[in-house]
Amino acid sequence: MKDITAIGEILIDLTQTGVSETGVPLFAANPGGAPANVAVSASRLGASTAFIGKTGDDGFGAYLRSVLEKDRVDCSGLRTGEQATTMAIVSVDSIGERSFRFVRGADCQLPPQEVDESVIRNSKILHFGSVSLSGGAARNGTIFAARSARQAGILVSYDPNYRPALWRDESEAIEWMRIPLPLVDIIKLSEEELPLLTGSDNLEEGSRLLTEQGISLVFVTLGGAGSFCRWRNECFTVPGVSVKVADTNGAGDTFLGAVLSRLCLRGEKPLEGLTRAELENVLTFANRAASLTCSRSGAIPAMPTLAELEGCLE
Repeated sequence: MKDITAIGEILIDLTQTGVSETGVPLFAANPGGAPANVAVSASRLGASTAFIGKTGDDGFGAYLRSVLEKDRVDCSGLRTGEQATTMAIVSVDSIGERSFRFVRGADCQLPPQEVDESVIRNSKILHFGSVSLSGGAARNGTIFAARSARQAGILVSYDPNYRPALWRDESEAIEWMRIPLPLVDIIKLSEEELPLLTGSDNLEEGSRLLTEQGISLVFVTLGGAGSFCRWRNECFTVPGVSVKVADTNGAGDTFLGAVLSRLCLRGEKPLEGLTRAELENVLTFANRAASLTCSRSGAIPAMPTLAELEGCLE
């Protein structure tokens, strides 16, 4: 049995690394895509993971598969298609914050019939994000996967990572980002995404509204301030780790991969009997993992290994 299966986009992050002597922006072709990032993060931190998605039958697609395989991510559910591998053009400002532009391709073309249910049903947790809900056949494929997991009693994790460039407008994004909520057990979102899903920017009120949708465990990332958690009507915050930021790309995915990997250590039912003290240890570990990612450039290339985080283990 796998600990975590992630479904959704895998793509090339064309990430700005600087400028040439003549002032021309320079980019590196980093592997990325939020669900793929989560699968790699969790794998590097000790979990067994799988990925379901689609690339083009091209050089970038072959490269992305090799990246996942190198990090011991099961690629039996990774398909190839006629459209080119998707790219995200990631520009980074002077304080490490990112802006995105997408050239969509194969990641959108994953219909339900190409989703391997056997991989999902052989997992403790299924994870997905909202990028694959933004259009194409992958919208139906992703909802199908979440429903299949829910019906099989598998925990469902969701990251409604809002990328304005992928939607016609904010109202369309909010509508589709909210649709999966009744299928979700664990949610990770940013402070900026909380009001989009709940109408409230108050951490306690917004997280309470999410639990009314049936979500058991709510995490809100707070940047350098750490992370907020709601579990069984109890709310608390775990402070972050001070770090010199090189690039925030992949930090949230590292955080979530770290959280899910720690939860899976608890056995086949990761949330059963979970205590606040355990969650505080999980978040301390995850905050540290995210800070290390921020201190380096790229998403997957910057993600830490378990050996680098041994000081955060219980």
